[in-house]
Amino acid sequence: MANFKNTKVYPIIILTIVVLVSVTVLIFLNTLTSPVVEAQKRKEINNQLQNIYSGMTDSELEDEIYYILKEDETIGYAFIAKGNGYGGEITIMVGLDKNLEVKDVSIMSHSETPGLGSRVTEESFTDDFKGLKIENIALNKNGGEIDAISGATISSEAVVSAVREEMKKKIKSIK
Repeated sequence: MANFKNTKVYPIIILTIVVLVSVTVLIFLNTLTSPVVEAQKRKEINNQLQNIYSGMTDSELEDEIYYILKEDETIGYAFIAKGNGYGGEITIMVGLDKNLEVKDVSIMSHSETPGLGSRVTEESFTDDFKGLKIENIALNKNGGEIDAISGATISSEAVVSAVREEMKKKIKSIK
């Protein structure tokens, strides 16, 4: 046995055992926690939808588009858009009314600079989207109707571009 421990194969076998045990534990933990994580995501999305559509009674997800229902009537549509800001990915919930105009925009998550890029979450910025059709969703400097946040142009552009590009795709699917 002492001879075997001194061979070159012994560390490989020990390392293999450690890796197999680690992988098994990680798979087990992932299996255990993934339903909880999914439930939290669904809850967050439902909260966002309730904030945008206060009168909704239900929603149905089809092709990454949430059809918002009040009783049995579709009152709007919602989808998630993602853009790359200065600090990383920005996830945005976009709500449309029946006329395919923006009802509201809500930033779900971001990693933008506090006090600068993080201001994309403020109503003074997100309210600029309300009532706009797709052709008007652009920053003022690009001929649109949305004011960029001073000092956070990259973050502002990321949100505007993500909403506009994803809206183009989703409107095609809705029609």
